Amino acid sequence: MTYSNSDIKRQDRLLDEHSAGNLLKTGEYGVLSMNCKESGAYGVPINYVWDGDKSIYFHCALKGRKLQCIDINKTVSFCVVGRTNVIPEKFTTEYESIVLECQAYRLLPEKERMNALDLILDKYSPKDKPAGLNYVEKSINKTEVVRLDIIKWSGKCKDLRQ
Repeated sequence: MTYSNSDIKRQDRLLDEHSAGNLLKTGEYGVLSMNCKESGAYGVPINYVWDGDKSIYFHCALKGRKLQCIDINKTVSFCVVGRTNVIPEKFTTEYESIVLECQAYRLLPEKERMNALDLILDKYSPKDKPAGLNYVEKSINKTEVVRLDIIKWSGKCKDLRQ
């Protein structure tokens, strides 16, 4: 997984790798964008979790457009937007965001799927984890877990407080 801001036009707005990692870890949701060939481009917001290394996980139903698109083309883009602040009188917006190029994998082994769902519970429902684990056990057979392996990523920000 390569962090590189070399393709960013505005080199004065780079987000350093540490800050980008923090955003990836704490972001509430990201937008998964796919090229579905015949049906065209498709982007959808999703909750996700980063494993702290090179992979992002999300869960969904066993069937649907996302999975059809991934089956057609495993190369996807994932974007997380963090803090934003519109400043109307200056005609600008403060922001931070990261864009990741990934390879998507589905039909993961059950142990990996359970581990990913455990990480998702830690992120989104830490106070309700026992009930969450019970829910996961009951619904694991009707839940798909997708792994996005990060190939390369970059980050950009605009902060007027500096």
